[in-house]
Order: sequence, then C-alpha cells, then structure tokens
Amino acid sequence: MNLTITEACAQQIFHMMKEEGKENSYLRIGVTGGGCSGLSYRMGFEEEKSDNDLLIEKHQIKILVNKDDAPLLDGVKIDYIQNMMGGGFTIDNPNAIATCGCGSSFRTAKNAGTPEEC
Repeated sequence: MNLTITEACAQQIFHMMKEEGKENSYLRIGVTGGGCSGLSYRMGFEEEKSDNDLLIEKHQIKILVNKDDAPLLDGVKIDYIQNMMGGGFTIDNPNAIATCGCGSSFRTAKNAGTPEEC
C-alpha cells in the first residue's frame, strides 16, 4: 500500500501526540460511511494494532490502516496546511471520483459509501 504524509503533516501529528500524551501511540487512518459524497476520512490515535491492520511507517510515525480500507486509501497524500485562517489536514486521494466541497468526504468508482445530507 502506498501512502504519503508530508513533513508538515508529520510535524503536526508529532505535536498533537505530545499534547495528548500519546507519543507511543499509532496513528490510525481510515474510512467510514457518511458525508455528503458517501465516504469520510477518519484519523486518530490508537494504542494497539489488530491482526486486520497494515502497519506503515512514515517520518517515524507508525500508521495503522485496516486492510479493508487499504484499497480506498492506496496512493493517498496527506498534508498539513497552515495559513492566516488557521491550519488543517488536507487529503489528496487519487481513487476519489467525486468529493464534497469541504474535502472531507469522497466516493470511488467501486464504493459509493452511504451519502448523507450536508
């Protein structure tokens, strides 16, 4: 599985891990049904790896991706952008054939998810 996180993204994740006392945790990146386009991204910290997880290491961050989510996230690039209006994570997914205006939900050619109203 190919997943890219930028240096800016990694620095923000390290900062958040430290703030939350999660320095030894994994970063979980996943997909769930919902959002106006049908699928939504999710990110969070997790203490344990399961047998159904792929382990990827980028910039010394241990990342977990559920094997079922891996095809939807293959080739994804995650960045962290800081500007005068604040900062936030951005996700560029080459598998997405449609995204919502806010960029937090998507659908692929093979998975439409469960769209919700905005």
